[in-house]
Amino acid sequence: MSFISFSGAEKDMTLNELEEGLKKARVAGAAGHRYVYAELSTSGKIKQIRFEIGDDGC
Repeated sequence: MSFISFSGAEKDMTLNELEEGLKKARVAGAAGHRYVYAELSTSGKIKQIRFEIGDDGC
């Protein structure tokens, strides 16, 4: 299993950065039924998102 990750240009992600990451994950082969992993800051903002890509054998 492979992963693709995205983070914001600043400490936390903006909605535009989140949307761009989702688009790139789809192009890279992330399937819609896969889980999205997120790292949050102590204030609850998204710092990084990660998607499973590749083998879709589940």
